[in-house]
Amino acid sequence: MSSKLSTFICQNCGTETSQYFGKCLNCNSWNSIVEEIKSKRSKYQDIKNSKKAVSFNEISSKKISRLTSGFREFDRVLGGGIVPGSVVLLGGEPGIGKSTIVLQSAGKISLNEKVLYVTAEESLEQVKIRWERLNQNSIDLQIFAETNLSLIIDEIKRVSPSFAIIDSIQAIHNHEMESSPGSVSQVRACSSELQNLAKENNIALLIIGHVTKDGALAGPKTLEHLVDVVINFEGDNISSYRLLRSIKNRFGSTFEIGIFEMLEEGLREIKNPSSIFTNKENIAGVTTTITNEGTRPFAVDIQALVNKTFYSNPRRTTTGISINRLHQILAVIEKHVGIKLSEFDCYVATGGGFEINDPSSDLGVAISILSSLKNIPPLASSSFIGELGLSGQVRQSNNLRPKIEEAARLGIKNIVVPKLEEDLNNNFKNLINIKEISNIKEAVDYSLSK
Repeated sequence: MSSKLSTFICQNCGTETSQYFGKCLNCNSWNSIVEEIKSKRSKYQDIKNSKKAVSFNEISSKKISRLTSGFREFDRVLGGGIVPGSVVLLGGEPGIGKSTIVLQSAGKISLNEKVLYVTAEESLEQVKIRWERLNQNSIDLQIFAETNLSLIIDEIKRVSPSFAIIDSIQAIHNHEMESSPGSVSQVRACSSELQNLAKENNIALLIIGHVTKDGALAGPKTLEHLVDVVINFEGDNISSYRLLRSIKNRFGSTFEIGIFEMLEEGLREIKNPSSIFTNKENIAGVTTTITNEGTRPFAVDIQALVNKTFYSNPRRTTTGISINRLHQILAVIEKHVGIKLSEFDCYVATGGGFEINDPSSDLGVAISILSSLKNIPPLASSSFIGELGLSGQVRQSNNLRPKIEEAARLGIKNIVVPKLEEDLNNNFKNLINIKEISNIKEAVDYSLSK
């Protein structure tokens, strides 16, 4: 009897079936199922377990000593630095700068710790060319070019670094498996082996992963559950700014962001992001809101253009804001302000195309739309914070204190917010003029009155 069996695995979602289908029954993608050979294993294995269950009182805890990446913005996203023994997954589109930021961090970390950079996609000469362009310094940084998992593991054990980098997981293959590099089973197996190595030897491991055409991390979903931290590196080919956003973090807050600028000599961190997303202009159709990403507040300009439509159905276009949120805000304006917007095209964009997920920006979007429609600049040197309810009320916003502090730090003179607690109002009355409103009508009368 053969000791091997065939399974069919979807390369998009990792679903396994016993027979071939042209279309995956789970994710509905076509021609993504590939046959892979697996060895039969006995269900009954002798397992010697020397471990026993313990109570919390018997567990000794010690303070985590983190490695600094050399970038304050990178450390912020990681929750304060790199935890020894942790596994970090960094994903991003081709050419966005994943290898650049990792190589720069490797050089800075090597000034104090031993670092091993494993490149599976480039030769040593190619890495050297990038290193010379970045003009970095290093003391204990070693480069290893290999795609075989066994040889990589042997080299990590020999070097015994404090920090190891795998670039990238899709290019590595386990010779014991017959599937091709980058397949679901290869990515799963290689990641699991590397994770066990990192945990057993207390090595901080950073893995670079590819993304699909939809922007999701390639490979099985179990890869994201396997690692401790998942980070996305975002940006576009036109803008020089890059966003480092944490999606999962066992050692810090999620959805924290770090902002970088891509220059000829590498990435430079932006320490004051409010300066790149706001122009402090007082013109019709432009407002400023204070948004929260993770634990960090910063100011973002919201631009609106409202124009008479020439189509049977008016156009609605957004950049950086959900189109569904725009539809909801327009409906609230029509109902509770009494302005018919179904005859106008509406275009809304954020400063720098920054994607805003904080609902407290609703008020700023509404005021910018009405400002453009009436061609009246909003109240000068003002910011607008508040979530719009469907009944026209302005609802309480989370983390108002740091948002007001950020507005005061930037020199903004007026801030329009929902009703505040009395002690919060007293703390800031000498720093900034706070206007409390309860509904959209009050906000419009205060912000757009000449």
